Amino acid sequence: MNAANKNDYFRAICGVSRAFGTALNRDELLHLIIDSAMQTMNVKGALLFLYDDEEEELIPVAHKGLSEDYPRKGLTEPRKMVTALEKDGHIFSLDCASDPRLDGHDLKRAEGLASLLVVPVMVQGRLIGGLALYTGTPREFSRHEIEFASALAEQGGMAIERARLIEKNRHNTTLFLHLAVDMNSSLSVKEVLHALTANVAETFKTKGSAVLLVDEKTRRLECVASYGLSEAYLNRGPLYIEGSIQETLEGKPVFIGDVATDPRVKHKREKKTEGIVSLLSIPIKTKDAIIGALRLYSATPRIFGEDEIELLTALALLGGTAIQNASLYLMLQTDMKDLKEEIWSHRLYF
Repeated sequence: MNAANKNDYFRAICGVSRAFGTALNRDELLHLIIDSAMQTMNVKGALLFLYDDEEEELIPVAHKGLSEDYPRKGLTEPRKMVTALEKDGHIFSLDCASDPRLDGHDLKRAEGLASLLVVPVMVQGRLIGGLALYTGTPREFSRHEIEFASALAEQGGMAIERARLIEKNRHNTTLFLHLAVDMNSSLSVKEVLHALTANVAETFKTKGSAVLLVDEKTRRLECVASYGLSEAYLNRGPLYIEGSIQETLEGKPVFIGDVATDPRVKHKREKKTEGIVSLLSIPIKTKDAIIGALRLYSATPRIFGEDEIELLTALALLGGTAIQNASLYLMLQTDMKDLKEEIWSHRLYF
């Protein structure tokens, strides 16, 4: 690689890095990366895509030099693409319109595409997408070109992750505020718990959620609110304080990745019928004690990050405070009723 190319690569990387300190939003940054790749590497087209592992699809987020139809119809089957990137670190095809590893040969041919280089977009060691570069004539890519494309893809991953964190923080703040308003606007325990279960299930995109509170008399847990769970599952039978629930009531968040194999899980058959694969159990605390658990149920294998568990712990604490406030209000109502009746019964003395 000559000095001119080195300078071009350096300037391109510096330009993208500087853009991180500006007011550019995610989409503007991603298009800047696409432009830098096309100008510096002199390719016909470029495409940045994300991989949705739940839906198993490739989602185009920025492209240039390609028709509007190609990113929607011409990409290779997602699992094949991801497997190849994870195994080999990149994909190169001298003739992408006939390469058996790739799909959409007719579309690639109609698009006028010849060679293809795809490098992974990584975030914290996890593959989240790829940067694809297309040429109009057959062409080899040098090691330095692959390294440069990988560096640009890394910048894309940073832009995507930064935007995700900003959006997540904004969303979490809004969720916490809305949930606090919902809880504080009602002294009905039923309304408070419904708001909690509905909000967490929808926000964390789980199959369902439930609030389980300890019955001090029976030492069992009773489901007092749920969202997204069937009546058949809710009526599966008593839940005693043991296993994962016992750990939760000791104050520890408990995550179970596979409910079918974990020995702490009860009612495995009912969970399988319900389509529950993973669950997370968060203690619900009041000022004085742990009174129950907030549970999230996922229909797909799921891992909850530390930040998600911290947010759920805070929401469960907010729920516990709201439950305690509602309970105190009910006690106050009862005391006031008794007081009024007592005063009324002694009215002749006044």
